[in-house]
Amino acid sequence: MFSKYKAFIEKYIPLNFIEWGIMKSKLKIMHFKKGDIIHNIDSVASKLMFINSGLARAYIIDENGKDNTWSIFFNDKNAHMTNMFVVDYDSFINQIPSKLAIDALEDCEVVATEFKDVQFIYDKTKKGDRFGRLMAQEGYSYLHNFIITRQTKTAKERFEVFLNTTPHLLDKVPQYHIATLLGITPQHLSRLKKEYKN
Repeated sequence: MFSKYKAFIEKYIPLNFIEWGIMKSKLKIMHFKKGDIIHNIDSVASKLMFINSGLARAYIIDENGKDNTWSIFFNDKNAHMTNMFVVDYDSFINQIPSKLAIDALEDCEVVATEFKDVQFIYDKTKKGDRFGRLMAQEGYSYLHNFIITRQTKTAKERFEVFLNTTPHLLDKVPQYHIATLLGITPQHLSRLKKEYKN
C-alpha cells in the first residue's frame, strides 16, 4: 500500500523502523475515478499526494477560458519528482488559494498526507525535514530548466525532449493536453508526430 512511497523516499534518505513508523502513521490511501476533479482553482491545497498509479493533469485557465496543461502526474521509471506529487506546491506550502486545477485522466490511487501532518513530520524527524528540503530543491531545479526549455528550444526540440523523457504519454494523454504542455498547437503537434513516425 505504501511501498512505492517508501521506496521513493529511501532513494534520497534511509529510514529506520521508528522514522518510517512516524511517517507511515500520517499517510492514507485515496482513490479517484477517471474524470474526477482532484483539486479546484481557488481552493487551498490541503494534501500532499504521492501518485501510486494512474494519470492526472494540472492545468491553468487563460484569459480566453482555455485550459493549458501545467503538469502531468504519473509514477513509473520515467517519472521525475514533480510528476509524482499530485499537488499545487505553491498553494500547499503557503496555504493560499490555488491557480491550478487538477483532474484524473485515469483511475488514480494516491498516498495523501495532510498539510498539518507534513509539518509534524518536518518538526519531529530530522530526516523528514531533510527530505522536504531535497524535494523543494529538486522541484525548483526542474521548473527552472522546464521554463528555460520552453523559452529557448524550438517546438520540434521541445517535442523531442518530451519523446525522450516520457514517450509512453504520447498514446495515453489526449493530444490537446500534450500540445498545451509543450506550448504548441494541436495541429503542430500532429505534424511533429507524423514527422517522427516517418
